[in-house]
Amino acid sequence: MAKHFDVKTYWKEGMVFESHIRNHVVLSDALPELGQDSAPSPKELVLSGLASCTGMDVVSLFRKMRVDFTGLEIRIETQLTEEHPKVFDEINMKYIVSGKDLDKAKVEKAIALSYDKYCGVSAMLKKNGLITYSIEYAD
Repeated sequence: MAKHFDVKTYWKEGMVFESHIRNHVVLSDALPELGQDSAPSPKELVLSGLASCTGMDVVSLFRKMRVDFTGLEIRIETQLTEEHPKVFDEINMKYIVSGKDLDKAKVEKAIALSYDKYCGVSAMLKKNGLITYSIEYAD
């Protein structure tokens, strides 16, 4: 059976919204002119969801492949198109993988599998535009 998601979102004040997701509460707000910048914007939360989705895939695959990593950071950069609806143009992701004597072939395979096969958020966003990624290694 397919997973069912149930999110309830309530307007709080100004441009602040509160979303209830299972036992969790997530706030969002708009940047000034419209909001007070008291929380991430909805579009920033989408990018956070992308980073978390691919990150969970990669960590899971690293564990299965026995990649001895000590850290994973995912940085995402994008811009919005000028016309409405304003959407992300090309999304650029940088995976920064830390660890000593990393098996780079396994690291690259895990990230490619997330990108090509497993990350559902990435798959949804790819339908709208290009997503690219790069890998950087840190000690």
